[in-house]
Amino acid sequence: MRILRFVARRLLQLIPVLLGVIVLTFLLVRVLPGDPVRTILGQNATEADAAAARARFGLDQPLWRQFLEYLTGLVTGDFGTSIQSGAPVGTEMALRVGPTLELVVIAVTIALMVATVLGVWSARRAERPADHGIRVLALVGNSVPEFWLGLVLVLVGYSVLGWFPAPNGRVDPDTGLTPLTGADLVDAVLTGNGPAIASAAAYLVLPVLTLVIGVVAPLLRSVRASALEVLHSEPYAAAAAHGLPRRTLLYGYLMRATLVRLPSLAALVFGTAIGSTVLVEYVFSWQGFGQWALRGLLYRDYPVVQASVLVIALCYVLVFLIADVVHAILDPRVRI
Repeated sequence: MRILRFVARRLLQLIPVLLGVIVLTFLLVRVLPGDPVRTILGQNATEADAAAARARFGLDQPLWRQFLEYLTGLVTGDFGTSIQSGAPVGTEMALRVGPTLELVVIAVTIALMVATVLGVWSARRAERPADHGIRVLALVGNSVPEFWLGLVLVLVGYSVLGWFPAPNGRVDPDTGLTPLTGADLVDAVLTGNGPAIASAAAYLVLPVLTLVIGVVAPLLRSVRASALEVLHSEPYAAAAAHGLPRRTLLYGYLMRATLVRLPSLAALVFGTAIGSTVLVEYVFSWQGFGQWALRGLLYRDYPVVQASVLVIALCYVLVFLIADVVHAILDPRVRI
């Protein structure tokens, strides 16, 4: 019951946060330079054409009325109509969320496993050559831009070695995959399509590897620091002094105390991965949420930008809420 009350209290706290995001996004997107109607219609469009387009999308109304209509639409689940395509924003967004979530979830899961193993292993060999090597690799991985790294992986993995398909899609269209969720690998598994599973997995390797390298470096440093703190703590020293087996010290003390902090780290990494998907999807022509949001920003598509920022903010707060709940379950000392 305490966890349910904690979740309910946190969900209520989300209301002013999301309302602030809605207001700020609505105002800031309209102070950006450029006219969305002129961007879509082109500079050769007449004033009559521009006026008709503004009237169709409600841009000729006062700002306060536009905001009220936008807020009313959100309450009913209507994100508006895209200025660029003329399609409902909610429909377009539903098609884009699945591929991006698939990319981010797989990358974050792999990054967590790699960082946990290497971070604990490095902490147990602190100040040794292996520890210094891992720290240098983490520093290099944290310094490499995702855009450049993605291009290098495409050059090596596709152009030179030919191990992976060209970065021009998410699955081979010849596999006959039936879309269900928008996440191609998940859809291939759900439909039992073997060729589609192999094709979707092959297309995922390079973009996932790009994201993993980008997020595993800061995560590895945090895990190593947490493991070192446990190794230098009094309870661990007392357990070692009592002659407990190394296996018990490793899994009963070190790994357990380190894993308690992983939910918060995972939430931070998840947010970092969402931000990195914009460039990664651009490099690999991955038609996901990041590409859609970027295109909306470039074309000054107000409804698309507003919806994408709101969804990203919602993902952030929900992920941190889940992390807090999991942390409280794993660590009874945390009061909720």
